[in-house]
Amino acid sequence: MIRKMLIAVALASLALLVNGCSTTETTNTNANSSTATTTTAGPDNSEITTTNENGVKTETRTFRNNPRVSKIVVTTRNGQKTVKVYSPSGEEREMKSGSENALTATGDAVADSAGWVKDKTTEAGEKTVETSKDVVDKTKEGAKTAGEKTVETGAKVVNKTVDTTKTVADKTKSGTKAVANTAAEGAKKTGNALKKVIP
Repeated sequence: MIRKMLIAVALASLALLVNGCSTTETTNTNANSSTATTTTAGPDNSEITTTNENGVKTETRTFRNNPRVSKIVVTTRNGQKTVKVYSPSGEEREMKSGSENALTATGDAVADSAGWVKDKTTEAGEKTVETSKDVVDKTKEGAKTAGEKTVETGAKVVNKTVDTTKTVADKTKSGTKAVANTAAEGAKKTGNALKKVIP
C-alpha cells in the first residue's frame, strides 16, 4: 500500500513538472512573438499600418482612391528591405527604383516606378479638359472680335444712313424747289394766257 501511494505521489509530481515546463515554454513563445501595430495617415490620401512581429517590420500603405495603385508593402527582415506594389486588380510587382520613397511618394510616382502605364482614358480625359479650355478661350476671343466688328459695322451703317438721309433731304429740297419754280412758271404762263383771252 505504501508502495502504491509513493507511486501515485511520484506520478502526480511528474505530471506537475511536465505541466510546469509546457506553461513556461508557451510563455517564452508568446514573449518572442509579440506583435505591435500602429496606424497613421499617409500622404496622397493613404494610410500606413506598421506591424512588428518576431523581428520583422511590415509597413503597409493603403491608398483610398488611386486608380493605379491599391497598396504598397515594405518588409524589413534582418536589415533587408523588399517593396511590393499592388494594383487595384491585385497584380503584384516588386518596386526596385525609388523604393526608399515608397511610403512618401505619390501613388502615380509609385505606379510609374512599378512600370504600370497610365490609363489612356484618364489621359484622354485630361486632354479633353485642356482642349475644352482652349476652345472656350478661342470662343471668347471670337466673340470679342465679332462684337468689335458688329460695332464697327453698326457705326458704318449709321454713318451711311446719315449721309443718305442728308442726300435724300437735299434732293428733296432741290426737287421741291424745281417743282415750285415749274409751278410758278406755269401759273405765270396761265395768267398771261388768260390776259390774252380776256382783254
